[in-house]
Amino acid sequence: MWSSLNKWLWQDRFWLPPNSTWAELEDRDGLVYAHPQDMLAALPLALALVAMRFTFERLIGLPLSRWLGVRDQARRLVKPNVTLEKHFLTEGWRPAEPQMAVLATQCGLTLQQTQCWFRRRRNQDRPCLTKKFCEASWRFVFYLCSFFGGLSVLYHESWLWRPAKCWDNYPKQPLQSALYCWYLLELSFYISLLITLPFDIRRKDFKEQVAHHLVTITLIVFSYSANLLRIGSLVLLLHDSADYLLEACKMFNYAYQRRVCNFLFIIFSLVFFYTRLVLFPTQILYTTYYDSIANSGPFFGYYFFNSLLVMLQLLHVFWSCLILRMIYSFTKKGQMEKDVRSDVEESDSSEGEEAQERPQLKNGAAQEPRMAPTDGPRSRAAGQPASGHMLAT
Repeated sequence: MWSSLNKWLWQDRFWLPPNSTWAELEDRDGLVYAHPQDMLAALPLALALVAMRFTFERLIGLPLSRWLGVRDQARRLVKPNVTLEKHFLTEGWRPAEPQMAVLATQCGLTLQQTQCWFRRRRNQDRPCLTKKFCEASWRFVFYLCSFFGGLSVLYHESWLWRPAKCWDNYPKQPLQSALYCWYLLELSFYISLLITLPFDIRRKDFKEQVAHHLVTITLIVFSYSANLLRIGSLVLLLHDSADYLLEACKMFNYAYQRRVCNFLFIIFSLVFFYTRLVLFPTQILYTTYYDSIANSGPFFGYYFFNSLLVMLQLLHVFWSCLILRMIYSFTKKGQMEKDVRSDVEESDSSEGEEAQERPQLKNGAAQEPRMAPTDGPRSRAAGQPASGHMLAT
């Protein structure tokens, strides 16, 4: 049954242009072609990358964060409360105010005390800046090496400068060993991202991230199997060109190097918009839609490949809107305050908590806090910059 399904799935007419067969892509006369089973090597390599990542974060990322002055904010621990903890774990992090009042009554607390407990409990589960920095530093190193490594592989290839040449003599295009190694490394990295996704910092665009990783993995596997390595390599190089700038921007943001962060964010935005909203649709999508079938008719693989690329472009548009929102905030306030995808840490001293924590006078009135002198030094809390991080693809 499996043999019959495999034979049906890999029919020539599905994945190759008309009048082309898999037999033409068998290794012969010293020429080596891409074969789907070659991609199985990505699975053990992905596990090796996961181990390498955790080693890197511990031995390099963590010391580097301390050297750059990344400091985690001090957090107040919540007092153990079985009722509130059960609701937090089973019902949700943010109870509505009526439910909050019921919980306060059950625990013998005031509404403000209950709100304070949930704020501190939420902050307890949020990742610290050091963890964010270590994750960003690992991705920065990989994307930087991948981009310049891929550039060195493709620099002397004609299709890098003229994408239409990706279809010269397709599909009879021999496999280059350097291109295979780069392709395998990229696939392994995205598989490793899926493996570590449950342990990584969860952002508001979690579903879009999962969709992006799945589409990317499918594109890499399919493009290799159908010998579409030339156009696939251009897609990979185009994406890596902006990703390492983004991760560098995050690192300096976590280290409170605002000027460097702002400068890198501007450079990243320009590169992102040019590569994802200009080059990708006008060069990549155009050539896959028109040039790829200039000498042959459309087939299933043609529609499948273009559908995946369109899905990728839609994700580009989604993230471009988020970047534009951040640019608007940057131009309006003069600095990057936070990532619109991030779950920002809540202040531990809200108005309700301050009112609850003020000492009570004998007549029941709350004592007003003392006013700080206008010419004196600012408090340490007021002098701390807000934490946050930049956008991720």
